[in-house]
Amino acid sequence: MPASISSAAIHIIGTDAAGLDHLATPLHELVLSAQGLAAPTRLLQQLPSWWQQQQTDQPLPELMASDQPEALIAWLHQRQGTAIVLASGDPLWFGIGRRLLEACSADQLHFHPAPCSLQLAFARLGRPWQDAAWISLHGRDPAPLAQKLQQRPAALAVLTDPNRGGAEEVRTILRASGLEAAYAVWLCEQLGHANERVQRLTPQDALPSDLHPLHMVVLLAEQAAPAGDPAKLPLFGLDDGLFLQHDDRPGLMSKRELRVQLLSELELPEQGVLWDLGAGVGSVGLEALRLRPQLQLLAVEKRGGGAALIKANAARLAVHPAAVLEVEALSLLNGTDLPAKLSNPDRVLLGGGGRQGAALLKAVLQKLQPHGVVVIPLVTVEAMAELKPLLQDCGCTVKVSQHQAWRGLPLANGTRMAPMNPVMILKGTMP
Repeated sequence: MPASISSAAIHIIGTDAAGLDHLATPLHELVLSAQGLAAPTRLLQQLPSWWQQQQTDQPLPELMASDQPEALIAWLHQRQGTAIVLASGDPLWFGIGRRLLEACSADQLHFHPAPCSLQLAFARLGRPWQDAAWISLHGRDPAPLAQKLQQRPAALAVLTDPNRGGAEEVRTILRASGLEAAYAVWLCEQLGHANERVQRLTPQDALPSDLHPLHMVVLLAEQAAPAGDPAKLPLFGLDDGLFLQHDDRPGLMSKRELRVQLLSELELPEQGVLWDLGAGVGSVGLEALRLRPQLQLLAVEKRGGGAALIKANAARLAVHPAAVLEVEALSLLNGTDLPAKLSNPDRVLLGGGGRQGAALLKAVLQKLQPHGVVVIPLVTVEAMAELKPLLQDCGCTVKVSQHQAWRGLPLANGTRMAPMNPVMILKGTMP
């Protein structure tokens, strides 16, 4: 803190859209006792007439516009008495509070927040917001929004940048992420003002022609959102948002671009048995059934609630796995509970093996049919080094590839390409 800043108290008071008229009585009296008063220009212009209406003998204090933080701080340097800084909403929520904390001693500063736009938005929607995530796009690269969406937060408030598309930028990123079906989009304009407007937008809705620059977007996850008529969905390469997710680990599924590649590597036969081990939400195996309805799919997922989730996703896509088991894959293959008709697979997708990856692959290779194919997506070179020799030792034809996709994101008036995580694919074909 610069030594020249005064040690006098500085009160930063948040106001709502009504300005000074809605201040609580203690804050109202605090304003009337100020020796210096700073406020945004829109409030500063109202202060002389407002002061005259108050029943006080206190003369109008020295006024200062707070729109320019550096000028405000210089003004505070020179003050000796109590100073009041009026702000909008919560001064510590994208407000003047952060800058004042950088320039002044924390002992000087006393914050009195009013509801911020985030609080108002969730109040209007009637939804608790303690689990909500938020992100600001004001003058920022939009890529973090795409990254945040891949985590599939239950609720996400987006402070938009009206100079760069505002709400439309958010919808473009949501669409590029394949998550339009996973979120309800709420547009909140002029929160707290007399002309505030809160409305839900469907993917088909255009933005209001009179959209106010002062707006934010709230995205609310819709776990039970309808997938639509399965017959009208793409044959494969479904949007990520069409699949129901685990609430505690959202976003942990094979993304659309990887699913397409895995389905290609599996070389799906018209008939036969397909194992999806470590199936997650079932996305790859269920899409395989859309391509080859006569396949017998065994989906195995150890996570609690995994079987119910896979069955729910199967119902959404109108496909019918032969069996969905909630069990550790290695114990299933080494035990006696494996259904006899599914015991010798023609194709295997092996994911989620973790530390048991090598043991699991060995068990798979003992049961894989001649000319069968096992496909293993990997994210570490150590796993590749451990598993590849096992395929070679069994006489498999081995193929190794790496795949990375990019998704387009808005950038000013154009589009930039944002990379997704690279994935290696290890493929073995039995002799």
